Amino acid sequence: MSVDALLLVGFGGPESSDQVLPFLERVTAGRGVPRERLERVAEHYHALGGASPLNAQNRKLLDALVSRLRARDLDTPAYLGHRNSPPFVGDVLSEIAAAGHRRVLAFAASAFPSYSGCRQYREDLAGGPPGLQVVKLAPYADLPGLVTALAQRLAPALAELGPGTTVLATAHSVPSAAALRTGPTGGAYAAELGRVSAAAITEAARLAATAVPPWQLVFQSRSGPPQVPWLEPDVADAIRTAAATGTRAVALLPVGFLTDHVEVLWDLDVEAAAVARESGVRLLRVATPGDHPDFLDALAARLADRLRGIPDGAPSPWCGEDCCADPARPLPAVAGG
Repeated sequence: MSVDALLLVGFGGPESSDQVLPFLERVTAGRGVPRERLERVAEHYHALGGASPLNAQNRKLLDALVSRLRARDLDTPAYLGHRNSPPFVGDVLSEIAAAGHRRVLAFAASAFPSYSGCRQYREDLAGGPPGLQVVKLAPYADLPGLVTALAQRLAPALAELGPGTTVLATAHSVPSAAALRTGPTGGAYAAELGRVSAAAITEAARLAATAVPPWQLVFQSRSGPPQVPWLEPDVADAIRTAAATGTRAVALLPVGFLTDHVEVLWDLDVEAAAVARESGVRLLRVATPGDHPDFLDALAARLADRLRGIPDGAPSPWCGEDCCADPARPLPAVAGG
């Protein structure tokens, strides 16, 4: 499919203090989250300045990709839409249709396969106006530039911390049952995170001229009721366990996040850092890959192929009818690939 518009879809975030609670109410609508819990989470935003940097990061990401696409002689109109804050995805799809576009390539500010990081965006995109054909770029954790970016971010931390360092590769936790439904055969979310982490840590060790350090995939930012199993171990528990077994230096590698938004800034730079201090562990948090040129170049190249109607050499394993679906919410979703 040749394409005449490009759309970046993201989670969204509040851009001022007065938007924080309405934003959190939209995110948790229908989930029965107590008001007291929302107010506690709101304090994280207020402590970090009263806003989320995520929307600005998405705008910067899109601008960087548009510049790279123009260098490839592609001047496709590009738009940004969010799930939980203006500009909302549905409104942007209407704007795209009103501008006369009919074929849209959407891509998410999320590289890994999961319900909230891929399938739910496909569902959001299915609500566009009649006559608008939308396809979502499949998860792109396979981009070599992602591993390169993570490795180059991590290598200086390994060199600074020295021998005996443990690497904790972090990602957003999801319900265990949902994690089992990711990908064409299940379990793809954790599997892809583990694959990318292993490759990045191995390459970082080579760049730092050190042995490959011990490492573990850990999770953060769980938000569900305690009786529902979510992916573990939690990053804070992993730091405590590492300290109890003699580790005195930890590098945190946020492999599951593209940019340094609130869940990275609060959960790692504030909460995990406090646990490390209490545990007597030196901790360095590695930057996310979002503005690394190798990552941007690789993603732009993937988008350029799709904009020109060039498919992958092999059929995509992602985004089939049941891929990452939630059986409790059987909603229509646009195609992915």
